[in-house]
Amino acid sequence: MKKALFLLFALASVAFAGETLQAYSVLAAVVGLGIAALGGAIGMGHTAAATIAGTARNPGMGGKLMGTMFIALAMIEAQVIYTLVLALIALYSNPFIG
Repeated sequence: MKKALFLLFALASVAFAGETLQAYSVLAAVVGLGIAALGGAIGMGHTAAATIAGTARNPGMGGKLMGTMFIALAMIEAQVIYTLVLALIALYSNPFIG
């Protein structure tokens, strides 16, 4: 795994030989978005599973649980959107590239 990660970084720096900092910014943006999307998807899955289990145990609370679930899903998705915004800032107005 370490060799593959090292090879990925080496190839990224060779591919953008003159602009290595920009290449690492692109790589960081892609990896950051991937991790954020993965975490958001896991969180959404757990939220939906808990809501379904709660509705199965007490069907009368289904409407209230659904409302709470949608609020939780919006908050989880907001974290992914914040990561997207930071990745776009790193890509297009990178403060490290002068």
